[in-house]
Amino acid sequence: MHELHTGGLVKYALRRGGSIHPVIVPESVLGNQTGTMNPSIFVHKDKILMNLRHINYILYHSEGKKFPHTWGPLVYVHPQNDVTLTTYNVMCEFDLNLNLVAAGRVNTSDFDTKPTWNFIGLEDARLFSWDDKLYLCGVRRDCYDDKGKGRMEMAEIEFHNNEWKEVSRNPIPAPGDDSSYCEKNWMPINDMPYHFVKWSNPTQVVHFDIENKVTTDVTLKTMEERFPLDKDLRGGSQVIRINENRRMCLAHETNLLKDPFNRKDGNYAHRVVIYDNDWNITNVSREFHFLGTYYDHVKGQDYNIEFCTGVAAVGDDLLISFGLSDNVSYILKIPTGVFFDFVSKG
Repeated sequence: MHELHTGGLVKYALRRGGSIHPVIVPESVLGNQTGTMNPSIFVHKDKILMNLRHINYILYHSEGKKFPHTWGPLVYVHPQNDVTLTTYNVMCEFDLNLNLVAAGRVNTSDFDTKPTWNFIGLEDARLFSWDDKLYLCGVRRDCYDDKGKGRMEMAEIEFHNNEWKEVSRNPIPAPGDDSSYCEKNWMPINDMPYHFVKWSNPTQVVHFDIENKVTTDVTLKTMEERFPLDKDLRGGSQVIRINENRRMCLAHETNLLKDPFNRKDGNYAHRVVIYDNDWNITNVSREFHFLGTYYDHVKGQDYNIEFCTGVAAVGDDLLISFGLSDNVSYILKIPTGVFFDFVSKG
């Protein structure tokens, strides 16, 4: 297969001046919990910041169907006597060489309530700034009912008295009748305050009125026939502006499967989506992986579960943050020209 697919974006970048940086947070910050996942990188007031999702479980995925767990090839392994899937958010700061400078868990105690569901905490939060305020926005499923109903939520955070602290919490209703079961993976548009890309193709842009707590559709496009896709294109990174006429995001698509014994399995891949100022899609890259192998349905090759939730421009480079198998977090530093060369070859 082509290098774009067999080696992934990381290999492509490393051969052309890029670098890969595992995110390692001290045990003194994480305590006795497990791994970190789905990091969201953002540059705020000249500081390179990142939010990490820190979890109390392990996602076990038997790559290539080797050593499957008794319960299947994709399972959640919980701590003993704890059946919750609990998320904590950890804020990190990096220097220009992407060395960790500081890290601390976000204090949410002023707003936490007794959970009504066993998925606890703000999940897969994207980090961004609007009106000079720093926000995390992800899905929360622990307070709406006892069946796991999920809604997007914006949490304003501040660094105060030597800790990161949640200072406000705003649930975001879905547009329309708000009857959906779970909303997730909305992508904040960095240069359009209180606007999100809810779906990538067909494109749906929504506006959240933070004062009146109402969400409305701003843009609804039909499926771009020039870019036929056999799977839904779901949210990933923030949406960033790349020039005066274009915006870009990294979106993901999922291939949720069942093994021969009807046990859960799945694969995640990404695409780069580029929009014009009217939210018409001008380019969609081929699906790709950061570290894994392109999935070939004919040959039956597996690729890793990877999830990108952040992208930021720093000088002549892009910083892309992604998680691997819900257990490890990385930053990919790639020259901007190399990145768009990769996209154009897709």
